[in-house]
Amino acid sequence: MNRWAYRTVLPTYRLLQRVKNATTRLIDPPVVVLLYHRVTDLPSDPDMLAVSPDNFHRHLAYLKDRFPVVRLEDDWSVLREPSVAITFDDGYADNVLEALPILDGVGVPATFFISTGNIGTDNEFWWDQLERILLRDVSLPASFSLMDRQYSRAWPTETMAQRQALYVDLNALAQKVETERLEYWLEQLSRWAGQENPGAGLNRSLTENELQRLARNPWATIGAHTVSHAALSALSEKQQRYEIFTSKAVLEEQTGTKINVFSYPFGNRKHYNRTSINLCREAGFVKSAANFPGQVHRWTDPYQLPRRIVRNWDLDTFVTNMKYWI
Repeated sequence: MNRWAYRTVLPTYRLLQRVKNATTRLIDPPVVVLLYHRVTDLPSDPDMLAVSPDNFHRHLAYLKDRFPVVRLEDDWSVLREPSVAITFDDGYADNVLEALPILDGVGVPATFFISTGNIGTDNEFWWDQLERILLRDVSLPASFSLMDRQYSRAWPTETMAQRQALYVDLNALAQKVETERLEYWLEQLSRWAGQENPGAGLNRSLTENELQRLARNPWATIGAHTVSHAALSALSEKQQRYEIFTSKAVLEEQTGTKINVFSYPFGNRKHYNRTSINLCREAGFVKSAANFPGQVHRWTDPYQLPRRIVRNWDLDTFVTNMKYWI
């Protein structure tokens, strides 16, 4: 194609693409599912899971002003404009203590996916244990050696940079193994560091009373998120069945409500498999949320809903990302 023809055709092509995109948005408007974990102020947050209450309030006010905010369990095929769904993973206590009052005040719904193993206990999630042991300003031995049948290895730990490298490596490895094996690693790490478990503190999960309070709120939907927050792809079918079905049963017993949505721990495509999907369908879930980027359309697999992780962004950054995502 010569230069003159190219200059003539290109504007027409771009116009047709804009028309096509606009038509698609009218016929099949996207839903962007947002993923939060915590709403609180933390002194240390290496995994960037916490959004401050002020920023969370600004996010919600913007969303309510610009988009329909829909419930995850609803039928989205009837939607006629781009929409947003809000979700939380894990089940930290601050979901009720700090996030829920803001959702109430703004008046938008959210789905809370709860890992049941820590409900009513003072146990930390394993990533919080790693942060407490490795990334705080305490004296540690010069190196750590992990004893494992597959992942044995030694790391230097004299400097904070070396401890951060160990934190990153153990975080990645922990997503490849079953719960009992990970617990053995954490026992090794605690003994090596000479630290006793002080309890979850700021990182505690919901109590049963707080879970029931969440379930009674008209803006909240409860979803299952396994028992132990293990990566399902690292488990046998029997272990996956236990994690999925037991978390659903516990939540239904403690809340008195039907649990019909689920989210995969970690949620990248490598963290669950076809067995996980089939078990979610067998358990009676109508939708399962993953954790890879994308929009939800009518053709999207309801057992692999993409989500966008939200960090502790100011409003301008959040708006910029929303405009890109939707």
